Amino acid sequence: MGDFLRRIRLPLLFAGLLLLTLVLMLQDRGSPARGSAPVGADRGGSSSDAGRLDAPGFGLPNSIFEIAAPLQKALASPVDWLGETWANYVALVDLRGENDGLLGRIAELEEENLQFREALVASGHLEGISRMRDGFEVPMLPAQVVGQDVSSWFHAILVDRGRRAEVLSGMPIVSEHGLVGVVTATSARASRAMLLLDRRSAADAIVQRSRARGIVRGTGSGELEFVFMVRGDDVLPGDVVITSGFGGVYPKGVRIGQVTEVNTDRAELLHKARVTPAVDFGHLEQVFVMLRRAPTMDLLYAGDGDLADPAGEEEVAAKESVAP
Repeated sequence: MGDFLRRIRLPLLFAGLLLLTLVLMLQDRGSPARGSAPVGADRGGSSSDAGRLDAPGFGLPNSIFEIAAPLQKALASPVDWLGETWANYVALVDLRGENDGLLGRIAELEEENLQFREALVASGHLEGISRMRDGFEVPMLPAQVVGQDVSSWFHAILVDRGRRAEVLSGMPIVSEHGLVGVVTATSARASRAMLLLDRRSAADAIVQRSRARGIVRGTGSGELEFVFMVRGDDVLPGDVVITSGFGGVYPKGVRIGQVTEVNTDRAELLHKARVTPAVDFGHLEQVFVMLRRAPTMDLLYAGDGDLADPAGEEEVAAKESVAP
């Protein structure tokens, strides 16, 4: 008997709920409309009977409502939960799409910001070189550093300008901060320049304050060496060293660096001072080629140092072949 009741308890529950629903529907149809007179009033019933809760037609619906309200709430809760879950899911899908769009927009704005910052940096370089041009009546050609060879013995860079841009071996290279080096070899579209840090590099220089003259040499490291005569020379830490213009390689007045230490051994004829370069050679990006070459450099690099330009040779050969 117990097994039988367990098997039919669900159908019985369903049948009970269905019966309860039918009773509520019938009672709702049979109940008087709101605002109309009670049934007992038409039959001569007293007004006190019409207002009583236990009047005919009111006791049964109230008890049924008290039973049905919790059941209806329990049955409606899963449906409401499913509806809210579906609405939240749809909202999350829309929110995810909107979030992806915002992330893409943020990436675009960051890229634009990076480009604007790079343009500001480039404009600062151009402003610095424009101030330098005011002191030198030499045309300057901007060039990008595309390669760098930094070792204990050689210090050189490659730039993206060559003979087709009128760049020749022996031309000085500078930045907005100071002297960089000198062009040593060129091709049609590129050039190689020896940095001031190279052991083979040397530049005639003077101390801007005392006009003491000497030679700035590369040491192969991140510093330079200033060799000067002891007698009558005045060189102190903090002095600025610039090119002297002697020798014809570099124009006068290009900043080289700042003295950081001076050898005070007076027994030697020549003294040496350590100089920190004005140019940060480890972060070179843009340089400027001074389109001038001293007569001494013309003799040094005449027919040597510049790589062949096959395109240019073919053009010359073609012109010669059609010449009368």
